[in-house]
Amino acid sequence: MKEWWLQLGLLAVPLLAVYLHIPPPQLSPALRSWKSSGSFFTYKDLNIFYRDSSGAVGSSDVVVLLHGFPTSSHDWSKIWEGLTQRFHRVIALDFLGFGFSDKPRPHGYSIFEQATIVEGLLRHLGLRHRRINLLSHDYGDTVAQELLHRYEHNRTGSILINSLCLSNGGIFPETNHPRFIQKLLKDGGLLSPLLLRLINFFFFSAGLGAVFGPYTQPSQAELWDMWTAVRNNDGNLVMGSILQYINQRKKHRQRWLRALISTSVPLHLIYGPLDPVNPHPEFLQLYKKVLPMSTVSVLDAHISHYPQLEDPLGFLNAYLSFINSF
Repeated sequence: MKEWWLQLGLLAVPLLAVYLHIPPPQLSPALRSWKSSGSFFTYKDLNIFYRDSSGAVGSSDVVVLLHGFPTSSHDWSKIWEGLTQRFHRVIALDFLGFGFSDKPRPHGYSIFEQATIVEGLLRHLGLRHRRINLLSHDYGDTVAQELLHRYEHNRTGSILINSLCLSNGGIFPETNHPRFIQKLLKDGGLLSPLLLRLINFFFFSAGLGAVFGPYTQPSQAELWDMWTAVRNNDGNLVMGSILQYINQRKKHRQRWLRALISTSVPLHLIYGPLDPVNPHPEFLQLYKKVLPMSTVSVLDAHISHYPQLEDPLGFLNAYLSFINSF
């Protein structure tokens, strides 16, 4: 019996070694096109990927798109063309640790640093003194809140914010319900690095599919694109560090919520109501109570946590209606 278990263990070791060294998937044509249409700028010797498209002739408006966790700027691909028909410039970046940007480890990832990177990008693009429309989702909502706080307090280097549109983000920690795997990875201690190495496409796609609506599930090709962007530059190995943003939201709740409450910037929310992370009706009721000055667009009942991917036309129309209202 002991020999049987020994043989099994000896067989498992090389199999596990092979599994842990599976190379990242190759970029699909869609991802290759997205990357080739973008550029990189340097932040503290780190490469940050961004896209900057010129759009509508006769418009001077600029929109900056801030993506969510654990995905990338490619989340905006389905509404990109529609935005270029309204805005003079459409800009999106991959936050540090995401997509095609560098993913240093060990590294103390923080919302504050991501906001500083956004400011650095806009300086790099010569837009420091231009008024910027921010459109954000999930993790990007929190980055937008920090940018708004700096703007409202006239911090040196802060960007000039013309409007802010949030979507399905954890604005209120008390109504935000991270997935079990997220909580495990951020608080797993010594277990977290092992779990990060064991996660594969099938675990990833099951977890991500759970925050899409039943009728708006991403295709296998879309899921592979999301996983490929995560695996690029070994991004799966930094997710535990990035997930500390959940604790940062709790710690800095008052700072970031006060920025929304006190602002005179036009504020809007686009909300997929089937979201299990920010569930209806508790999230929306609290939002309307705390931020009565904000306008709100609630999409169809079957739209969940990724509204810009699940209902791109509805999302785009809701956003443009907001932008054209002031």
